[in-house]
Amino acid sequence: MFNSECFRGVNFYDVNWDVKGAIWAHDPVISKEGNRWYVFHTGRGIGVKSSEDGVNWKQEKPVFSSLPEWCKEYVPEKDEESIWAPDIALHNGVYYLYYSVSTFGKNTSVIGLVTNTTLDPKHPDFEWKDQGYVIHSTADDDYNAIDANLIVDEEGRPWLNFGSFWGGIQLIQLDSETMKPAQDAKLMTIATRQLEPNTIEAPFIVHKEGYFYQFVSFDFCCRGVDSTYNIVVGRSKDITGTYIDKNGVSMMEGGGTLIDAGDDRWIGPGHCAVFFSGDSSILVNHVYDARNEGKPTLQIRPLFWDEKGWPYLKSK
Repeated sequence: MFNSECFRGVNFYDVNWDVKGAIWAHDPVISKEGNRWYVFHTGRGIGVKSSEDGVNWKQEKPVFSSLPEWCKEYVPEKDEESIWAPDIALHNGVYYLYYSVSTFGKNTSVIGLVTNTTLDPKHPDFEWKDQGYVIHSTADDDYNAIDANLIVDEEGRPWLNFGSFWGGIQLIQLDSETMKPAQDAKLMTIATRQLEPNTIEAPFIVHKEGYFYQFVSFDFCCRGVDSTYNIVVGRSKDITGTYIDKNGVSMMEGGGTLIDAGDDRWIGPGHCAVFFSGDSSILVNHVYDARNEGKPTLQIRPLFWDEKGWPYLKSK
């Protein structure tokens, strides 16, 4: 989601985010248009859910009815219609939805883009327009072109951060007209654990009170109750870094302040997004429910900020 266009008038800290209904979700991201919430997530054709209150959710039609044909040029072995890790962003009156097509365990991957002027499927102008290719990676590259996230800096310049395993988290400046990599834009690494395998992915950057906060997921997802995913964060005065954690450790050296590692029921929280309303904010992520066969489940919780500006969750 796009994170500097805040929705005012709703105090997220007054809401009981005990989500119900259609809450199967992997890699969720959230947005709000008018009085209705929307979650986009990994799934056949990009899964979509909606809610009138942010608590009770129903499934909507997916963004795509089939895998876009152009994707097969970059990921030829992809023969199913599952599209990964969408990011929804409202920017200058247009919704930008970045998504990934890849093969699990490989970095033969591509990020694509679709746009719309509304999220309401009943609106007469509702139409997802495929804008095609954004950036890709191959087995010869030291990065993985998945898990895209759009962030706009204080000067209004758009950037795309993305990455999973391999060389870590990447950042590249976008052209403000095409919302694709600017000509001669330099790809830079802004977070890595320097491990083998390099278990870092799913970046999400927000800007708050002079800092850019980079949230990432450490360790392993997609293993049900055996998942070890956890959410960490670092911050920087500049969008390009260096991002450091509360202990002063650089995210280029494996740094990251723990936000959530789950508990006995909610296993492996990760692939998070942050959404603001005025001075309040929520953390949105998936988690594996030990009471429901370890199925990936939507989780929404108030995200608080301490006196030094660091985000945290309150224990129940």
